[in-house]
Amino acid sequence: MSDNTASATPAPAARFTAACIQHCAGDDAAANVATLIGLIGEARAAGADFVALPEACDFLCGDSQRMRDYAQSAEKHQALHSLAACAAQHKLWLLIGSLTMKNETGDMVNRSLLVNPAGEVVSHYDKIHMFDASVPGMKVTRESDIYRPGERACVHDLPWGRLGLSICYDLRFPHLYRSLAHSGARLLAVPSAFMRPTGEAHWHALLRSRAIENGCFVFAPAQWGNPYGKRLSYGHSLIVDPWGRVLADAQEGDGMALAEIDMSRVDESRAAISSLQHDRPFTPAPAGQSN
Repeated sequence: MSDNTASATPAPAARFTAACIQHCAGDDAAANVATLIGLIGEARAAGADFVALPEACDFLCGDSQRMRDYAQSAEKHQALHSLAACAAQHKLWLLIGSLTMKNETGDMVNRSLLVNPAGEVVSHYDKIHMFDASVPGMKVTRESDIYRPGERACVHDLPWGRLGLSICYDLRFPHLYRSLAHSGARLLAVPSAFMRPTGEAHWHALLRSRAIENGCFVFAPAQWGNPYGKRLSYGHSLIVDPWGRVLADAQEGDGMALAEIDMSRVDESRAAISSLQHDRPFTPAPAGQSN
């Protein structure tokens, strides 16, 4: 006997095109913003619905006092206003990876801002983990000397799924991304200015790990090149899918990583390995003694 019962048609998977912009920011904010606006336009022409910019995309130099002098509040920040206007012009979602800003109390922060297609800032995140490091062969870096660390994690709903925000050195703290995933994030952003030595060693591995662990797409727009002195940024802006596959790698040079995002892959990867559902509370091992 034949079955004439019509099967339900599944809802189409949410799809969109994402672009992670890559460039080398120096100490000329106007020139940096002009480059970014051009690249955002290219991304939109290529079909991008969501565009993400790197960390410190507006201004980067080796003089901490110049960084302090440059920092402005949101109301006075010309780079922010220009980039928000660009988002409105192209009617796209724009993640400004981070700007050097002053917060509401006048402290300097490394702030990521999410702008909607109307050009409105709808969410922001201040970098929590400060890059204080003494990597062999690199100048000692102490972000905590100039920036005030953020204190809250941040998620925001996009038309295609919830986005969890982070910045650069945050990448080395997997518990932050676990928290974002448990707060509903299906997309993770990691705008960065990774240095070349650490990028060559860890960039791809860490980004793929955060994607796999949490069953999320990862967008990692990055700086590349030589912004000042001997500092070299690694580049390789990446888009990684929830199974850890690299969908796009910008390699080196100004440009972008561009990929179509199929949100059904999040459900597929989480159904195959349900680690988010298997998290269990436990008592930490005592410090300084064995048991």
